[in-house]
Amino acid sequence: MELRRTLQAGARRALGRALRHVDAAGRPIQAAALPWRRGTGGDVELLLVTGRGGRRWIVPKGWPMRGKSLAEAAAREAWEEAGVRGRPRERALGRFPHRKDHPLLGWIEFSVLLFPLAVEAEAEEWPERGQRARRWLPRDEAARRVDSPGLARLLRRFRPDR
Repeated sequence: MELRRTLQAGARRALGRALRHVDAAGRPIQAAALPWRRGTGGDVELLLVTGRGGRRWIVPKGWPMRGKSLAEAAAREAWEEAGVRGRPRERALGRFPHRKDHPLLGWIEFSVLLFPLAVEAEAEEWPERGQRARRWLPRDEAARRVDSPGLARLLRRFRPDR
């Protein structure tokens, strides 16, 4: 029982740090990367990763980081979760809601800001390689594979030249 309280307190402190970045409705903000490249035919391809459970396709995302812009934090998540590096666009493409069942705090709703990341390098080894799969997909197929209607809408409307 004491361990659970200690863990909950730590989780609340971490969430409190994250809550310095909230949207107008008071939801915590997360930063996500939309890794993209031009395929062999010149068409745009988007990179999705699986969640740690391996069943859902998502974009790399995580908490804001001290000393980094949200776009830089998104780029860091793209490296850790997908093994790609590149230049993030500083202006978000948009935002989408995301719900997560935290083991200690229960259901939490986030507002996720999506930052396009022009991929310049793709590694064979990366920090979360053993926990996730990654896949390059055409824009429409990527939009069909994600569960979030808000994220799917952003994927469909993404144009690298805007």
